[in-house]
Amino acid sequence: MIPKPWRPVCVALLASCLAAHGAAARTGKGRKAETAQPPALTAEAVNAATLAEPGAGRTEGTKSEKARRAKSSDERPDPLIVKAQVLLDRARFYPGAIDGRKGDNYRHALSAFAVAQGLPAGEDLTPEIWDKLQATSDKPAVTDYTLSEADAVGPYVERIPPKMEEQAELKSMGYTNPREMLAERFHMSRDLVSALNPGKPLDKAGTTIAVAAVDPMGTDKPKGKDLPQEPKVERIEVDKTSRDVRAYSADGKLVAYYPASIGSAEKPAPSGETKVKGVAFDPDYTYNPKYAFKGVKAQHKFIIQSGPNNPVGLVWIDLAIPSYGIHGTPEPEKVGKTESHGCIRLTNWNARDLAAHVTRGAKVSFKDD
Repeated sequence: MIPKPWRPVCVALLASCLAAHGAAARTGKGRKAETAQPPALTAEAVNAATLAEPGAGRTEGTKSEKARRAKSSDERPDPLIVKAQVLLDRARFYPGAIDGRKGDNYRHALSAFAVAQGLPAGEDLTPEIWDKLQATSDKPAVTDYTLSEADAVGPYVERIPPKMEEQAELKSMGYTNPREMLAERFHMSRDLVSALNPGKPLDKAGTTIAVAAVDPMGTDKPKGKDLPQEPKVERIEVDKTSRDVRAYSADGKLVAYYPASIGSAEKPAPSGETKVKGVAFDPDYTYNPKYAFKGVKAQHKFIIQSGPNNPVGLVWIDLAIPSYGIHGTPEPEKVGKTESHGCIRLTNWNARDLAAHVTRGAKVSFKDD
């Protein structure tokens, strides 16, 4: 079967700040510099977070900070980084799932934003970049949200099985619980949802929680007459090396930056140029046995129903190269961190954003180096 208006058949299924404190010991001998831990993570701490002046104890560019990056996954989210990620998201220089950590997606988005502002490329939050970020919005970075009855009770899918053949037996590829849904709606990691709301029941209507103050992701199907929205995207650049997608208007202005998973050594993304043929919101997925995906034993075509946990997520942007597209993903926190199998994979909220603005026939260029 072919989806309406067509059915995607993607060959590519799937894909702190630190500070050093120096102080004299009571004995008169010097103490070793201690690493400052981020303040406790609360909505108030995020909204009040600011970058200290150089030398005042909280900067991102110190040697100790750079040496610490490898251990960042073991540390708690930093309110300052949460705030910076929210500001980047609002400015459409998306840092991936907002998690309060200094991962590659955040640092690359920060650098892209700096260049767009006429500043030197850099992956640390300098005072100059911070000033530009703060100038983009004066609204709180974290806000309150009260769960509705639909948020609390779903419907939710009990479990998404790992095998595609088993997924085809499900009537829906929806969310599995409120935390997963809320994280995606507000562009957050699931861990950050929990960290900002310790002990709060996410399955109870009326619960007020703290969430990133971004434009919430919808799951509706926009009407064709309302697309594309402004600013219209006339050109897309897919950079295989830096693992990102950049969207440009007709006058060459960069209007959005997205982290991406782009192909793999086994099944690389295409090279050269192509164009956008069309867009499908909330598509289902058809598996063709000629793709011979690893772990799929079925020798017949089958269909996996639509939903955020569908193999291509909530959006399929069809390219003129047969069976290739730009699409969403059921695993937003892995975007930019793992390989795909040929296609270009974005978070569902980023795929929906690009699909809402891209024009039919938009030029797509693949950059190899």
